[in-house]
Amino acid sequence: MIRFSNSRGQSIEFKEGCQFRIFNIDGVGGSDVDVQLQSAPYQDGATHIDSILEPRSISIEFGIFANNKKEIYELRRYISEVFNPKFGIGTLFLNYGGVSFEIEATAESGPNFPGGSTNETSRFQRGMLSLICPNPYWKSEQITEAPTFEALFEFPFEGAFEMGIQRDLRTIINDGDAPTPIQIEFYGPATNPIVINNTTGEFIKVNQRLQEGEYMRIDTTPGDKSVFFVSPDGTERNVFNWIDLESTFFLLQIGENEIEYSADSDIQGAIFNIYYSKQYVGV
Repeated sequence: MIRFSNSRGQSIEFKEGCQFRIFNIDGVGGSDVDVQLQSAPYQDGATHIDSILEPRSISIEFGIFANNKKEIYELRRYISEVFNPKFGIGTLFLNYGGVSFEIEATAESGPNFPGGSTNETSRFQRGMLSLICPNPYWKSEQITEAPTFEALFEFPFEGAFEMGIQRDLRTIINDGDAPTPIQIEFYGPATNPIVINNTTGEFIKVNQRLQEGEYMRIDTTPGDKSVFFVSPDGTERNVFNWIDLESTFFLLQIGENEIEYSADSDIQGAIFNIYYSKQYVGV
């Protein structure tokens, strides 16, 4: 199954038995790579510096199946609207054998509808789509880490009372193909809250008091880095200017990452949630 959702929330699903069906899709495997090399005078060959993934191109060949010519034109119009390049970045979803992946994508042009008897009838229309993905990585579905409070046991009587332990450390295994950003929710009260990746020594610290009922929301996504304090009524307070100068918007490295949360005041009972998606060079 393949589905595309644009920035306005409009979606199209391609699958067997539907009016939109996929014939072929190219570009879901490895993307083009810019291999950075450097050579010194009189050096045989070159020295590898880095390999940079280029934006990913995806082409989709599909068919529209309808009951009559009028319906064909209506469906052509709808798919042209959903894949309007002026709508900007949307999301392409793939499901292979029950495993779901997604990637940000936008149309390089509107859908192409070739003519001719093999491409167009009163009940069928062949089409082509060309998409470009600025970020070439496929992402897994979002993963939510376990809550910081781990129940030990509950008493066998009515009421919401349980015994447990407070966790302030998480070990996260990133078995994707690349370091990946994280989104963090840290619920107050706390003074000068800090989140540390003990594996790399990097941290994010905000020199402000997080009030009871507020939570801190951190996003380390390159190009969308942010830190907000969110009040109970949903009002957001940008605290980017209060970030400690030595802070780093760290990524989860490939392998094991030990994530710790703390503050300058007692955080017993604090709730700390981590969200992330693994990144893959191809599916």
